[in-house]
Amino acid sequence: MIIAFAVPGEPKGKARPRTVQIAGHASTYTPKETVMYENLVRLYYQQAARGLRLSGPIQAEIVSYSSVPKSTSKKKRALMLDIKTLCQKKPDVDNLAKIVLDSLNKIAYDDDAQVCRLLVEKRYGETPQVLVRLSELEP
Repeated sequence: MIIAFAVPGEPKGKARPRTVQIAGHASTYTPKETVMYENLVRLYYQQAARGLRLSGPIQAEIVSYSSVPKSTSKKKRALMLDIKTLCQKKPDVDNLAKIVLDSLNKIAYDDDAQVCRLLVEKRYGETPQVLVRLSELEP
């Protein structure tokens, strides 16, 4: 089984949990931007999967398309969009994978530990988005 979907908008990475002191007690929370992006990933997965869940070992392919900076020359922009220049700006690929895989826990699969093969790429694109393709691997 293969489930593929796109998450529109600039790619986001998983932010570290924040800790604050309240009346002498430490309290940890997930930043609001991370929670909102995880909810967005879940929404687009649920629309694509229509109730289906993956089982067994899983392969995940995540390709992020970031917008080209406005100050880029036309020549350099063309190269960036033709995938001759790889995207080296934030988010880091590990944080990008983490936010996508963590957000799909208990929704697309029982646990993201089932992901046995992972491909993550960062590119530039006309339309900023993250493309996700999940597939079950043969055991």
